[in-house]
Amino acid sequence: MSTAVLGAERSGRVAETTERAHLLARRFLPLVIGSYLLFRLLSAVLMIWLARHQVPEGVPFGPESGSTTTYWDMTRMWDGRWYETIVNEGYPDQLPVQDGALQQNQWAFYPLFPELTRLLMSITGLPFGVVGSMLSLVLGTAAAGVMGVLIRDKVGPAVALAAVCVYAASPPSPTLQMAYTESLAMLLLCGFLLAVQREQWAVAATLALLTGLTRPIALPLGLVALVVVVLRWRDRSERPISRRDWGGMLSTLVACGLAGLMWPAIAWSQTGSPTAYTDTMGTWRVGGEVHAFQPWWHNSAVALGDFWGRFWLLAFVVAMLVAMLGPWARGLGAPMRTWTLGYLLYLGAVLDPWTSIYRYLLFVFPLAVVMVGGGWAPDDERSRVYRFVGLRTVVLVLLGLGWQVWWGWELLRFIPPADNPI
Repeated sequence: MSTAVLGAERSGRVAETTERAHLLARRFLPLVIGSYLLFRLLSAVLMIWLARHQVPEGVPFGPESGSTTTYWDMTRMWDGRWYETIVNEGYPDQLPVQDGALQQNQWAFYPLFPELTRLLMSITGLPFGVVGSMLSLVLGTAAAGVMGVLIRDKVGPAVALAAVCVYAASPPSPTLQMAYTESLAMLLLCGFLLAVQREQWAVAATLALLTGLTRPIALPLGLVALVVVVLRWRDRSERPISRRDWGGMLSTLVACGLAGLMWPAIAWSQTGSPTAYTDTMGTWRVGGEVHAFQPWWHNSAVALGDFWGRFWLLAFVVAMLVAMLGPWARGLGAPMRTWTLGYLLYLGAVLDPWTSIYRYLLFVFPLAVVMVGGGWAPDDERSRVYRFVGLRTVVLVLLGLGWQVWWGWELLRFIPPADNPI
């Protein structure tokens, strides 16, 4: 075959690839949202099937429609009962104590999601399970769109679509359509990361404050903001910093600090106890207190034995460091890399890890970019590994869906009197 013919074929393939890339770019958001909703539909099918195997006695406050457990009942399982209690009763003025011991109560759960649910229930007249689930679905869909744009800005639309699919098919992803705060928190988180990535400081500060009423993640958010501000300061010789930018960066840092203090301060003002929030959080911990890092060491040994439990714990820590600090994550940029490592460090400090760790790890979504092989910098010659993104995505999605069935059967279902929580 002549050189001219080979060159023509190569040019044709390049042109075809370029056209596909342009088509994906034009239809990016519809593809992201459509793919996300497809995975939510698959999760709904799973939850409908699980409802047939969920005993009514395990549904918080009983099934909403007589004695038959439905999809809507599955959407308000586990922590959903606490949000339903907040909608119906609000927060207690006094911390509940029994036999001298503080009891679990509503102050452990942030108010923005249940208040939005209460408002929509009053407008529509629909029950908590329907409103809470549909609100979560809408917010989660919006979060997927913002997540896609966040990732697309750094590594391109193909990798962004792949990462959102892996995230949307992950084992705990059904919580994104349950009466849980995950969807709202994910929307605020992705919006915050996109805002600091684009240096839209007023937007970042506003979203940080809203996060302070949604989920206790202000500390790692503040770390992200601090790193971005430091990097911006280091770049001041090439891009001078205006007074407006200084004010915006400072307001974002202050907003992150206020977000971390806001809910504990509200709990204090309402109950009269300065430690109402932290004491309440301790009721979900072994021994009634929050101990930094120690529960991870202990629980891993309980689950897998002294040697293998701690071996796999250390292996996980090393794997996360390698994944986020290696060149294969360079394309993510500072905000997403800092968030992932900062959030994991935060979990180590405040969480007693058990089966709920699945849904907590939803928030390390940038890891999906690395897993599909799309985290290289776009101008890196080694970005040729992008050609494997499609295959890796299919494999990870299928693994996630299969694991999701196990997660639903073993964790989402509640078999009284006690079970492992989601």
